[in-house]
Amino acid sequence: MLARPFISASLSAFLAIYLAGSVLATEVNLTAPGASEGFTDRLKSASLSIQSAADGNAAPQDLLAAAQADYNRLIGVLYAAGYYGPVISIKVDGREAGSVPPLGAPSQVNRIDITVDQGAPFTFSRAEVTPLAPGTKLPEEFRTGAQARGDLVQNAADASVAAWRDAGHAKVAVTGQKITALHPQSALSAQITLAPGPRLTFGALNIPGESRVRDARIREIAGLPTGEIYDPAKLKRSADRLRRSGAFRSVALKDAEDIGPGDRLDINAELADARRRRVGVGIELSSLEGLGLSAFWLHRNLLGGAERLRFDIEVGGIGGNSGGEDYSLGVRFERPATFTPDTGLYLGATISEESEPEYRERKVEVGGGFTHIFSDELEGELGIGYRYSEIDDAFGSRTIEQLFAPAELRWDTRDDPLDANRGFYIGLDTTAFLGLSGGGNGTRVFADARAYRTIGAEDGLTFAARAQLGTVAGASTADVPPGLLFFSGGPDTVRGQPYQSLAITLPGGQRVGGRSFLGFSGEIRADINDTFQIVAFADTGFIGGDALGEGVGDWHSGAGLGGRYNTGLGPIRIDLATPLDGDAGQDFEIYIGIGQAF
Repeated sequence: MLARPFISASLSAFLAIYLAGSVLATEVNLTAPGASEGFTDRLKSASLSIQSAADGNAAPQDLLAAAQADYNRLIGVLYAAGYYGPVISIKVDGREAGSVPPLGAPSQVNRIDITVDQGAPFTFSRAEVTPLAPGTKLPEEFRTGAQARGDLVQNAADASVAAWRDAGHAKVAVTGQKITALHPQSALSAQITLAPGPRLTFGALNIPGESRVRDARIREIAGLPTGEIYDPAKLKRSADRLRRSGAFRSVALKDAEDIGPGDRLDINAELADARRRRVGVGIELSSLEGLGLSAFWLHRNLLGGAERLRFDIEVGGIGGNSGGEDYSLGVRFERPATFTPDTGLYLGATISEESEPEYRERKVEVGGGFTHIFSDELEGELGIGYRYSEIDDAFGSRTIEQLFAPAELRWDTRDDPLDANRGFYIGLDTTAFLGLSGGGNGTRVFADARAYRTIGAEDGLTFAARAQLGTVAGASTADVPPGLLFFSGGPDTVRGQPYQSLAITLPGGQRVGGRSFLGFSGEIRADINDTFQIVAFADTGFIGGDALGEGVGDWHSGAGLGGRYNTGLGPIRIDLATPLDGDAGQDFEIYIGIGQAF
């Protein structure tokens, strides 16, 4: 069977498959005289015959079916590229595949020959969509005289429909399409007609199914702007709010079939509840800090309004040399859509003990506040709390009671927080504190900035950079809980240097945390394949005794190599690092964890 739709290219792709012991089952040849190498690869990728033969286990009837299916598959590639007069011949052991009856499959298929003559490329003699919404941006190549790729016609229609929907015309429809291939002129005439329909406003949010979350709370969380002009972006934000609540396994907000009175369009919410409870565990390992274990228990819909209750427990420093074992038990309650659809309420409490090389602190914290989502990339948090600390450090044994007001702002454009290849992250945390007993007044500020860039679409090279800055202003070192001061060394600051090895040394030889910190890290991540990655990195850190990094202070650095294994959920990380200066005490440190180092 000859298909007269298109192709002209030069390509000879030979595939031979050898089974154990002897020659191959099927040989496939694809030739496309005059075709570019890239276009030839597209044809090869579309060929089901090549894919089936490569499998090596396909039965003769399956190979015949694949060959017969290739007519339409290859034509689809050619039409999409603008070739509307090709000739395609597919022969199975010398017989045109299209002429072999379905029930007459041979008992063996030794050879399949595919020949594609793509013909001349077609150009647009007419490229028109009417009417267009104000500001519509059609594909630049959808114009008279340009190569008439089939995908351009679809893209132009999609762009025109999207522009009308953005303008509030949710029921816009394609009512006519006149597409004519003029073979003598190698031209394509494309005319698309739209019916925009009336400009609509949002109606009610209907919830036809059943959910454990109350209907009233679903509407509060979604925040559908009823009465406002229909806007797909606002509809997406409402769906994102429902997904962000964590109470639903799937969320779909769809336009109602019919327009309501007053040109109002209701929205139907198709929701599937997530499991109410979830348990998770985590593990990290380093040669100095030892083993770290964590676990959490989460209830996603505590009171029927998508409230979340989460308990976290962590134990760190098991079998390590980082001062002792650390313990933490925390609980946090969150209620979405409090005051506004993008504002959440949180309440929390934590009991912990930190046994670090230079201090031991046992503390209790309770507090609450509000979170707010400003956009898909920007979110913040503001709260108030009470902290009680029992401390043993260079200043002796003492207790400190404080009121504190934490504020956070996070701007995140990364493509994947666990394995970023592009984008940036900027986090700013400030905590103002007021001493109630045994402590001073002041402010702690910490900033963390990260940037990523990848070169190469496949097996690329990713450059990652990180800068950290911290300062404690107002209170003296002795009036601040040691957990608010800064140390350097370890996986979160300078790899290769022992954990918290850089601090401030007092006149008597005791060591305490600094009131200022600077840290810089750089990584080069090279993909070996889709699964493995090698990494080279270097870190440096500074600890200063004063809030602005003046006076007493010092730097240290480390560097090393690492490997990553992609699990699909996030890379498993192994880093081997060595100190570049200072009295590190050993030649290298090993760090194992989940996700990139930053």
